[in-house]
Amino acid sequence: SMRIYLRYDEDHKPVMIGVKRVSRPGLRVYVGSDSIPFVRKKLGVNILSTPQGVMADREAVRRRVGGELLFSVW
Repeated sequence: SMRIYLRYDEDHKPVMIGVKRVSRPGLRVYVGSDSIPFVRKKLGVNILSTPQGVMADREAVRRRVGGELLFSVW
């Protein structure tokens, strides 16, 4: 399970406007550290499950690890 905390700006509008599940039980999507796709021209974040744990795409690129692409948030 994963816990997600929602944030709102000063006008009480949500900061996150979209979430897309990429991998699912019937279709796993695996990416290498050099082939992680961008989300909304780097304004969003991909979440990956790697051998070193669950992390954001920027951290995975920095550590040069790939893994299962779980979902995208923008």
